[in-house]
This record gives sequence, structure tokens and C-alpha cells, in this order.
Amino acid sequence: MSTLDYIIIGSYLTGLLLLGFVLRHQRNRQDYFLAGRDLAWPALTLSVMATQLSAVSFISAPAFVGLREGGGLLWLSYELALPVAVALMLWKLMPTLHRIGVVSVYDFLEQRFSRFTRLLISAVFQLSRSFATAIMIYAVSILLQSTMGIGQYVSLLAIGFITLIYSAMGGMKAVVYGDVIQMLLIVMGAAGCLWLGLDAIGGWDPVLAIVDPARLQAVNTSSFGVTGNDFGLLPMLFGGVILYASYYGCDQSEAQRALSNSSVANLRKMLFAVAVLRFPIVLIYCLAGLVIGALVTTNTELRQLIPADNPDWMMPVFIVHYLPSGMLGLLVVAIMAAAMSSLSSAINSLAAVTTEDIQRVRKIKLSDSQYLKRARIAGVIWGIITLTLSLFAGEIAPTIIEAINKIGSVFYGPVLATFLLGVHSRRVSAKGVNIGLLTGVAVNLGLWLGGSELFWFWWNVTGFLTCICSAVFVSRITSTKRTTLPSVTGLSMVEAVLLISWAGGLIALCLSLPALLTLLA
Repeated sequence: MSTLDYIIIGSYLTGLLLLGFVLRHQRNRQDYFLAGRDLAWPALTLSVMATQLSAVSFISAPAFVGLREGGGLLWLSYELALPVAVALMLWKLMPTLHRIGVVSVYDFLEQRFSRFTRLLISAVFQLSRSFATAIMIYAVSILLQSTMGIGQYVSLLAIGFITLIYSAMGGMKAVVYGDVIQMLLIVMGAAGCLWLGLDAIGGWDPVLAIVDPARLQAVNTSSFGVTGNDFGLLPMLFGGVILYASYYGCDQSEAQRALSNSSVANLRKMLFAVAVLRFPIVLIYCLAGLVIGALVTTNTELRQLIPADNPDWMMPVFIVHYLPSGMLGLLVVAIMAAAMSSLSSAINSLAAVTTEDIQRVRKIKLSDSQYLKRARIAGVIWGIITLTLSLFAGEIAPTIIEAINKIGSVFYGPVLATFLLGVHSRRVSAKGVNIGLLTGVAVNLGLWLGGSELFWFWWNVTGFLTCICSAVFVSRITSTKRTTLPSVTGLSMVEAVLLISWAGGLIALCLSLPALLTLLA
């Protein structure tokens, strides 16, 4: 890296600290965790996507497409269920949570079921989110090791220290505004890598001549995904609807953005934009992986720099060797920024849940200043925990991005089922849903730890169905008191048809993608 690259990186990190300092004034918990509900929905849209389309996506999705054995453009099938998931969230779940006006989405479960339900599911969230975020930060340590030559411990400290300061000072506003910058940088970086990769290899003709035709298949219709990691269409659709609806609607780190909208109408615009914009961005990531994977295949020197058992090194090695001075610094900034986006979002949401839970359990009334002080302390503690976990985050799946989704698939089904039962069913009791949640998670953990051959994307479905069946059964055989809350519908028939049609259009595009790529040559 050149002096110019280091100046760019240093300037950006300094700018983040200044952002947190400028936005450090908050009056109460609504200001700190929901930005006073006055942020524009386009900014919230970019923030939502920045949290998930993060450094992990930039580094690991191309690695899956370009180098992972059994990988390829199949990664695009992850995106096919998102529009349907958005329709499910907008039906009643997200409008109801927004109208109730909660800071933590798990507060809804206390009002609908019991305090124990709230504490139980918030514990599930804190466990899964801290581990998933640790894996994201681990991904960035790979980049910094390869580009800047610094050790894992130093890179983690650098990322963590700066993120903790600006997110703790600036609250949700600092997180969202930082995310907007980070999202723009990471998309431009991915597009730049695609362009430079094509220039280095000589265009699409050599790419298509080198790449195994199997890697061009974006949809696998020949398998039900019952065994192994074959990414069949059915588990990607059924499991994907549950995963995305749970992630965007029931995971505090994402739902907090939705709750920060000023109205249900803006919430709807935000989720529609996410449903439409995610696929083109992921397509850029995947095409970059296809091109760079072909380049690595033909370049022995590059191939030797990538560990055989760790394809995630592909993108860092490429940017070090092919990006010009200045652009390299911008791309390192982009990836660091994406990691900081994930970490700052996790810190803010974990702090929100923890502070709210402690206040409820101890039944104490805090002043605004006391609340904000405890929220910042909770954020710092969770930041330290997450960074510590990131030191042990490399052994779960062949690529980092699979590891994150594998962890999520254990929890997302039961969590979504719990929320949907709370919104849509008046007959399910607190006792029933508590047992259902625990049973759903236990079944999925049993599948994982027991070495089941069932493709892990199906765990979203098994956990979802197990939780619902157990909750309904226990509620019917007990006479526990039930509480109901008013629900709000936020989805029209026209909007539902548009979202489902978009999902159908994406499936058709993916099926025809090999032929379309051939036309480019």
C-alpha cells in the first residue's frame, strides 16, 4: 500500500470519529436508539442493506462463486425469497410493531405473552447476533492482514476501538449516516473490482471459456436439498422466506431501522426498496467473483497466495495485486466501513435489548440521562464481547458467509414463529409459545450437533414448524390466560402481487442467466 492509501484510510476513520462527536447529543432513548424517528426512509434503506451486504458479502460471496467447490452463481438463489418475505412482514408484523412504538421489538412479546418470553427470545437474539457479528469482523481481519500486513489482534482492535467510540457517542443517527457512506463505497468497490477483473483477463470471452459451466447455474432445480449442501431451489425458497422475514422483522439489529421510520408509509417504502435493490447489488458481487475466480485459475502466482482450504482470501489477494494506488485505499476503507457498519449496528441493537431488559427485570425507573449512560456502557461491553468472539470465528463452514447463515438458520425459524403467533393468533398462550420457542431451537441444535445430512437451510423451516406445532399443542391442553393486542395491516393486494411478481421475475432471470452471460461474450 502507498502513502496515499494510508492517508485515505486515516482520513476516513477520523471522519467517523467526528461524525460520532457531532451527533453525540441525545435527549432520551427514542433519540439514541431510534434517532427520534425523523430519519428519511432512503437513508434507512441504505443502512439496512449496509448491515447485511457487508464486508462478509464483499469478501465471501465472490469466494463462494469463484473458488468454493460446489459453489458458483447458485449464491443468487439466496435472494429469490426476499420479496415474498417482505410481503409477509408488511402484512401485519412490521406495521403492528411500529404502531405500538417499542424500542426493542421484544417488548411486544412481553406485552402479548409474558416477561419470560421477552427475556427468552432476547437471549436468543443476543447469542446469535454476537456470534454472527464476530464472524463478520473476522472477515475484515483477513483483509487487513493481507493488505496492510498487520496482525489479527491489531486489526480487530483498530476496527473495534473506532466503531465503539462513534456508535456509543452518536447513537442510531451516527450508525445510519455512517452506513449510508459505507454502502455507497462498498457497491462502488465491488463494481470497480468487476471492471478491473474483466480488464485483466481480457473480457467475458476468456471468463466463459475458463469457468466450469456448472458455476454459471444460478438455480438448482434438480435437487430438493434434503442431503448435503446442494443449495436446491426448494430449501432456498421456503427456508429463505423464513430467514429473511425473521432477519428483517424480528432481529433487533434490522428491525430497529424499521422502527426508526416516521410512519408506516415510510416503513413500507423502505422495505419495498430493499426488496428491489438487493438483487442487483448481489449480482455485482457474484459476477465479480466469477471473473476474479477465472483470473485466479489462470494465474499460478495468485493461486498460490490463496490457502487451499480458505477461498475467502481470493478478494483480498486480488485487490492487493490489481488495484492502483488510491483505489486500493478506497476499497480497504469500503470494506472496513462495511465491517464497522455491521459492528455498530450490532452494538446499538444489543445495547437496546440489554438496557431495556435490565430495566424491566429490575423494575426500575431511570431518568433520561441515567438511561443513556447505561445504554452506552452496554454498547461498550457488547463491543468487547463481540471482538473477543471474533478471534475464534473461522471454523464453522467452508466460507464465512455460509457460517453466518448457518448460525442464523438455527434460530430464525423459531423466532419468526413466535412473533407471527403473537400477531396473528389469539389462542396461543405464553406457556405455549415459550415451550414452542425452546423446542424449535432444540430441534435445530440437535440436527446440527447430531450431524444430520439435512441441508442446513431447511433448519429455518424445521424450527419454524416445530415452534408453531408445539406452541399450539401446549396452548390447547392448558388453560393459561391469554392476552391479545390490536394488529395493523400494512399491505394491500396490489403491493402483494407486485412483490410476488418481482420474486417470479428474479427466478426467471436466474434460470436464463447462463444464456444471458453467453450473449455477453
